[in-house]
Amino acid sequence: MKKAVIFDLDGTLSDSIHSIKYCADRAVAGFGYGPFTEKQYQYFVGDGAANLIRRALAAGGDEEGVHFEEAFAIYKEIFRDNCMYRVAPYDGIRELLAALKEKNVKIAVLSNKPHAETINVVESLFGKGYFDVIQGQKENVAIKPSPEGVFQILGQLGLTAEEVLYLGDTSTDMKTGKGAGAFTLGALWGFREREELEANHADAIIGHPLDALNFL
Repeated sequence: MKKAVIFDLDGTLSDSIHSIKYCADRAVAGFGYGPFTEKQYQYFVGDGAANLIRRALAAGGDEEGVHFEEAFAIYKEIFRDNCMYRVAPYDGIRELLAALKEKNVKIAVLSNKPHAETINVVESLFGKGYFDVIQGQKENVAIKPSPEGVFQILGQLGLTAEEVLYLGDTSTDMKTGKGAGAFTLGALWGFREREELEANHADAIIGHPLDALNFL
């Protein structure tokens, strides 16, 4: 039996596309770009906040990122105050987490969202101390798809990659889990499609959070 599940945050635990769109639209609006659709933002996200803003600017026509530094600074300020804007767990997530705790399976979060905001979102949704490890984007730790964050979590839990499931909704997540040597589960309720998860070699793909229990 697996001893831990490492979760992606945006698009896996939390339906956060409204928050991302709200903050990024405001960040680029002053340069004449946007607003963009939620579907567009589902493909802008996944590789950290800096890449989110670069992609939004490029979609607006600033492909060289001329306005990146200024827009990114604005985004970070807006996001600090609005990271919980209309954010909620996906249906079935609370039930999955409760079932894992009943089985004494550790739970962790690994996100490319900035670390402080990752903690804010997770603790706002699920309570302080509910997760065994929460890790967002930190200085000197490579963002996903590097497996470095997974290895740090494994070290804190005292586990090996073979003892965990890695659950996420994007190609970045599948690459991260695979790179660490974990069993990767692709989530169909998130931001991306089955084809992307299959193309990036998900070990299994599930349509509802509770389906993850079948792979423990």
